[in-house]
Amino acid sequence: MANPSVLLADLGLVESPRWHDGRLYFSDWTSREIVMLGAHGEHGVVAHVDTLPLCVAWSPQGELIVVDGRRGLLLCREPDGSLSTRAHLSHLATSWNDIVIDGRGNTYVNRIGFDMLAGQPFAPGYVAHVAPDGSARVVAEGIAFPNGMAVTEDDATLIVADSYGNQLLAYDIQMDGSLANGRVWAPLGNGVPDGICLDAEGAVWYADVPNQRCVRVREGGEIAEVIELDRGAFACVLGGEDRSTLFITAAEWVGPPVMVPPGTGQVLAVQVSVPGAGRP
Repeated sequence: MANPSVLLADLGLVESPRWHDGRLYFSDWTSREIVMLGAHGEHGVVAHVDTLPLCVAWSPQGELIVVDGRRGLLLCREPDGSLSTRAHLSHLATSWNDIVIDGRGNTYVNRIGFDMLAGQPFAPGYVAHVAPDGSARVVAEGIAFPNGMAVTEDDATLIVADSYGNQLLAYDIQMDGSLANGRVWAPLGNGVPDGICLDAEGAVWYADVPNQRCVRVREGGEIAEVIELDRGAFACVLGGEDRSTLFITAAEWVGPPVMVPPGTGQVLAVQVSVPGAGRP
């Protein structure tokens, strides 16, 4: 496998890459911007949201949904570029993290149970379900550090990265959007999974910040491929014309309060043999 090529550099803490309609979208947490990158290198800011974390997903209807973690809101980008409120999560909590939407419009958003940057003591986190009508409820609890999420092609399974647990978890998605049969999908040893995506063979690619790599792992924990980087890998997504390009958001990680030195963020790309599947 070839080494990843650098598509964009001199960025901040880059996260939440998503492929949609022939373009890559990602978040720059440092500048609080959602950025679009086209097939020929053209790029620009599509939204600015003063919040952290700053994660996004595309709905089945082609709407860009943004997590406003600080206020506990799901926002929708309107055709004129403005952001409208789609759902309220503040009655559950604030400081929400990653998001994924299945093919039926079920939205899953997670949060850790403590403020890591403020030095709060550890507490496990959870996953909430937001129905198409905007109602929200907690559907999975007791996850040490819920992070990246993905939904299988058949909308039957939600996979959640547990960074502190060094594992990937799986849940069966019920018809009402609730989750059942929580289980360890893959133990990862010293792997620290952040953002994840699925491929057509049912394997998961996970980004790993402290180990500076992206890893393709099969259910049960067998490592199939590893892409080594020179900085932390925060998230990854399979996209491109045939979904066989692995896009990686990466940056140097120094920890709080700085987190990422400005200008070290990059968007990388590498061709892989198995195309993407499911969501994101």
